[in-house]
Amino acid sequence: MKKVNSFKTKIVNEIFFTSSKSFVDCNIMLKYLDNHLETFQRNSVNLTHLDEENKPKMVDVSDKEDTTRIAVASGMIEVTPEAYDAVIANTAKKGPVLQTAVIAAIQGAKQTSTLIPMCHPLMLTSVKTDIEELPELPGFKLTVTAKLKGQTGVEMEALTGVSIGLLTIYDMLKAIDKGMVIRNIQLEEKSGGKSGDFRR
Repeated sequence: MKKVNSFKTKIVNEIFFTSSKSFVDCNIMLKYLDNHLETFQRNSVNLTHLDEENKPKMVDVSDKEDTTRIAVASGMIEVTPEAYDAVIANTAKKGPVLQTAVIAAIQGAKQTSTLIPMCHPLMLTSVKTDIEELPELPGFKLTVTAKLKGQTGVEMEALTGVSIGLLTIYDMLKAIDKGMVIRNIQLEEKSGGKSGDFRR
């Protein structure tokens, strides 16, 4: 209940201290909020990384069945034409950019539980990567596919792999281009597990 009350207090403050609406409008908004607090409270209980006292916890997956789980994530990095040409010509001072990014992506996927507090350490059975050259951007799109047979999904492993791979490209090219933009890191699809399949 404490979470609901703090949520309501936040909304009340936003209404009265940042809104130009009339007092009557604010009362209407507060009545709407009261009518939906029960829904908010019911939904908040479903956050699996919180216990009954709203303390963080790692989800217990010991009762789940082993199933094959696959997740595909992708992301892009936009670079300058000069930086793009250096990658394609393999003239970047730090060495082969894309090859290093592939290794970093695999390593990142394997280290996800070290980086993300509530992720389980997983025995990944496969991590595959693909880098697409985008000369019209210019830039690169990195896709990571993670797979295992286990009790929890590998979405975070795929997403972390993409993030670390793209950050590695940035690191390799920052001497040429400090204005690179990493964007659109997203889950493309996943299969396996109780929540079912997902495809963007």
